[in-house]
Amino acid sequence: MSDPTFKQRARYWFDNTMSKGTKALIGWLTVITLALTAIGALFLLIVGEGDGVSGTLWTSFIHILDAGTITGDAEVGYPFMVIMFITTIGGLVILSSLVGVLTTGLDAKLEDLRKGRSLVVEKDHTVILGWSDQVFIIISELVEANESEKRAVIAILADRDKVEMEDEIRAKLPDLKTTHVVCRTGDPADPDDIAIVNPGQAKSIILLTSAEDDPDAQLVRSLLAVTHGGQGDLKCHVVGAVAESRNLPAARLAGGRAAHVVDANDLMARLMVQTCRQSGLSVVYTDLLDFGGDEIYMVEEPNLFGRPLSQALHSYRTSSFIGVLTKDGRCIVNPPSNAPLQPGDKLILIASDDSAIRLDGSRPVIDESAIVARAEAGNRPERTLILGWNAKTRMVLEQLDQYVAPGSVTDVVTDHPEAAEAIRKIGPTMRVQGLNFKQDDTTDRVLLESLNPGSYNHIIALCSDDVPPQLADSKTLVTLLHLRDMSQRSGKRFKVVSEMADDRNRTLAQVTQADDFIVSDKLISLLLTQTAENPHLSHVFANLFSPDGSEIYLKPADHYVRPGVPVNFYTVAESARRRGETAIGYRVVAEAQRAPSYGVHLNPDKAVQIMLNPGDKVIVLAED
Repeated sequence: MSDPTFKQRARYWFDNTMSKGTKALIGWLTVITLALTAIGALFLLIVGEGDGVSGTLWTSFIHILDAGTITGDAEVGYPFMVIMFITTIGGLVILSSLVGVLTTGLDAKLEDLRKGRSLVVEKDHTVILGWSDQVFIIISELVEANESEKRAVIAILADRDKVEMEDEIRAKLPDLKTTHVVCRTGDPADPDDIAIVNPGQAKSIILLTSAEDDPDAQLVRSLLAVTHGGQGDLKCHVVGAVAESRNLPAARLAGGRAAHVVDANDLMARLMVQTCRQSGLSVVYTDLLDFGGDEIYMVEEPNLFGRPLSQALHSYRTSSFIGVLTKDGRCIVNPPSNAPLQPGDKLILIASDDSAIRLDGSRPVIDESAIVARAEAGNRPERTLILGWNAKTRMVLEQLDQYVAPGSVTDVVTDHPEAAEAIRKIGPTMRVQGLNFKQDDTTDRVLLESLNPGSYNHIIALCSDDVPPQLADSKTLVTLLHLRDMSQRSGKRFKVVSEMADDRNRTLAQVTQADDFIVSDKLISLLLTQTAENPHLSHVFANLFSPDGSEIYLKPADHYVRPGVPVNFYTVAESARRRGETAIGYRVVAEAQRAPSYGVHLNPDKAVQIMLNPGDKVIVLAED
């Protein structure tokens, strides 16, 4: 084949230049404009109609840019008018082309902006990778957390249209206060796309998974892309949650040291078991996990170094001491009160805000005459009824087996197609409790009455995962309404804990007057947000949710102070300390049906007088 000709080379060069887009087109139009200006001026000089070189060039240029200038050419010579007419026609073609090029270029730029592919030039922002219903809960909590900042930024990268994401956020969260949300379109598991949201300068990264067949696979890919995908040395921490416990080791390996991955189902099973045995506990956990009320903070207090922790317990009037974060990173909840606070250790406190944490130098007033020392009753066999079945039920049964006394019995009633085989496999693994199974529809009133729910110590209503979430919540609501009506007719209150798949159904569920509501996605979202703001909190909540060590209990108030006697919370906290426990609040049984606190008073002012009556509870951190 012969070598390309000059014409072919020139054409190839021209095509490559034109393919560079709007900038190249504007460049060519500029060159053509200058060339036409020079040609017009040259012809004017040749025919003797020019006014010097610079003046002639200016006259030619003005005729190209402004077609109206030709109306004044009738007073000059015929050659001038002909040359300028031709120049003006060329100018019209150039200007028309320029308008078209600019319009096309602007449309292309607007389309690029709509696609959300531009770099997020922010620093110390929060990055959310992925999209699900959890994103609205996380954004609302981050808005609360960032309220004291002048300008906070949340950058979201998801495989969705940028404008659609912004419209949904604007519709569900109209008031973002001081927080600015930036949306970008891309694959949350692609390192190149992740680079758009500038993770290298972010303060934290939250990973969300979509409702696909295998969400954990997406989570692992995102973890690998973030921590090993060429993002450099990440200074921020990464948080996420797996849906299946068996995928937790792989996710933690993918995330490495920079990531904090939690097991969503296992965590919810632990919460459900603890809550069913401690009425009001879900309110306590929700208050600790969201940014709207009291939160957990970690502060260093040099004034208390070398002093026993019992002094830290009474040194904060409006904050509640719950533990210590040692200088080597260990988290100790409800530590021995006689242990000294070492230099470098941080106190773990519950407070309404970090500005509310103030060391109180005054001596606490403790009423010794109001303190009582009543022994705890031994654990007795319990009967638990589980209505419904989903992926968490196996873990719920395993957790129950670690809490209940020998001789306890749990009855499972559901029409889930996989439940019978699962119960057959789980039964032999139970150490202290017996399992019974009945396959039936939990929304059937006749069935519920035949179960005699008033004879059970605890009732757990679960959302089935073999139907869509809204239908599952509807069936749960029907079951709860039946239980409420049966409770009112019998005059006996049932201790019911229910699970709502969708937080929007929580308000509807409140009319059933069940004791507690566990909303899976919401609590997981709250936990991820808290951990993103403070990674050390993952260790605190891991201790609180575990059956080993200290957990949150609501115990009879008359085991701590004399009922009907006005006391301050310093006295209650001191009584709990002498039992090896840490008091963080109380619950008034007379207010148990009043939303949103349901009688729970967390982190009260310790100097304010209160009166605890029979049936009221003290909220403590204890080992049993």
